[in-house]
Amino acid sequence: MFRAVSLTIIRPTAKEPSTTRWSALGKVPGRAASGPAQAVEPLIAAFRAAHPAADPAELRRAYEVAERMHRGQMRKSGNPYITHPLAVATILAGLGMDRTCLIAALLHDTVEDTAYTLGEVRADFGDEVAVIVDGVTKLDGARWGKETAEAETFRKIVLAAAADLRVLIIKLADRLHNLRTLGAQPPHKRERIARATLDLLIPFADRLGIHVLKREMDDLAFATLDPEAFGETQAKVREVLRLVEAELGPAAAMLRSALADNGVRAEVELRPRHLHSVHKTLPGDLAGLRTSEVIRFLVLVDGSEQDCYVALGAVHAALHPITGRVKDYIAIPRFNLYRALHTVLIGPDGDMLDVIIRNRRMHEVAEYGLIAHIRQGSGGGAAEEFAGRRDLAWLARLLAWQSDAPSAAFLDGLRTDLREGNMPIFTPEGLIVPLPPRSTALDYAYALDPETGEHSIGALINGRLAPLSAEVRLGNVVEILTAPDACPGPDWLEFVRTAQARVHIQGFLDAQAADERARSGREALSAALAAQGVDLLAAETAGDSLGVARSLGHSSPESLYLALADGALPLDDALSRFATRDFEPDHSAPPE
Repeated sequence: MFRAVSLTIIRPTAKEPSTTRWSALGKVPGRAASGPAQAVEPLIAAFRAAHPAADPAELRRAYEVAERMHRGQMRKSGNPYITHPLAVATILAGLGMDRTCLIAALLHDTVEDTAYTLGEVRADFGDEVAVIVDGVTKLDGARWGKETAEAETFRKIVLAAAADLRVLIIKLADRLHNLRTLGAQPPHKRERIARATLDLLIPFADRLGIHVLKREMDDLAFATLDPEAFGETQAKVREVLRLVEAELGPAAAMLRSALADNGVRAEVELRPRHLHSVHKTLPGDLAGLRTSEVIRFLVLVDGSEQDCYVALGAVHAALHPITGRVKDYIAIPRFNLYRALHTVLIGPDGDMLDVIIRNRRMHEVAEYGLIAHIRQGSGGGAAEEFAGRRDLAWLARLLAWQSDAPSAAFLDGLRTDLREGNMPIFTPEGLIVPLPPRSTALDYAYALDPETGEHSIGALINGRLAPLSAEVRLGNVVEILTAPDACPGPDWLEFVRTAQARVHIQGFLDAQAADERARSGREALSAALAAQGVDLLAAETAGDSLGVARSLGHSSPESLYLALADGALPLDDALSRFATRDFEPDHSAPPE
């Protein structure tokens, strides 16, 4: 018979378990009452399972440091705080992450919450661990302000991930464990954490292709934000799953037989979709839920890419395919290098059956994403190991625009950039530029290069002339037309979709507006000085304007003129400095 995958959903609980338990991501330790040596053993066992030849001595030492530094600190659940970093490290060990990553996970809250300094981390465990711990450490909300701290913390994570992607992976494991124990938090905080998870952390997991983390985080956030719908969906799905063998067994047998007849060695698995996926697809319409709407057929091929295409032909011969519902993610992988063949078949009873075909290597990447590449590579995760990877194009785009965005705009742009998947758009040379659905030719221009976007005047889409506001579609070949004197206008903000384009356009318009205000301030000062017999142009040529500007706490004459226009500096103050030629710094004036 076919292999059925059981559906296990973990609700957020008020207390962490007092004994260890197995999850899809490894053993998660509970209370450390039995002592440090015993508490760390599940982590060591999971690490050795993935890295049998590695020495766990440094891992034990990192645990001892973390346990000592967090000693006396308690979680909201009432458990010792050390249970959290230990659980995060164990999740990562279950994913097969390397020793450096696990050490950083054990220490990830020490710099933020204890007297242990980043310098001590570096001295005790080396630069690599220190860089990762620094990347994960949150900024102080009391110092920065709550909203600014949140935005700048995510900016810091993005920048740190450019140097080492393990920063993001630790952050995801950290959030997963916090979601598992969310019941200990007050309701308002539970909702805020779950909402931020849906907006930012789950999209990050999707971008990295780590679906084993994404699915559980998705369901736990769903359970927190809409517990009634979660309970109804879970109950209905469990009810439907009891009928899987009777209703879908014949189709599975037909697929298995067809694969064998065509010489394809493959397993056929029936995999339940996670609950939030079911809810989003069929919101409020669960009464008539069918097994075919909950289950996907997964054909795991023991062979090459070519064998996957043979398998596609075999399943199409066994059950009638639906025209236009075949998706080839092998020839054109998704943005996170997910590769598979998707098709929809009509089953023996007339149901539409979703079928996914991939080989073993594709399956590992589909489940673990970038982690699979890290495990197959050197195990490092450093930036140079992933330079030029197409699955990190989204990260390159974030880095391209983040420095120009103020805190609030950065967080909004990050949510927008991560919210939706990407579709491949092609350059005339055949290179792929991934963009979210409903992007325009102008979004494409800025994705190529901000300077290209700034000087755009039109586009050729599949060889046909189109305006910058024209939407680009999956598989389009797009060429941007530019002119040296072209520049952004306010109307561009009305049709761009990507954060990268919006931030650069808004930055140009803000700079242009500031130039206009500075010009107005200069004109007002010039007129006032002329009335006193002073020529501003001559003063500028002689350097007097720069001297006055610096004496009033401004770095340049343009900054001085802007302050005059905005009313931040009284005109009389500037006039008196020009009249006396007093260029000594005014220490009472606030520096820029």
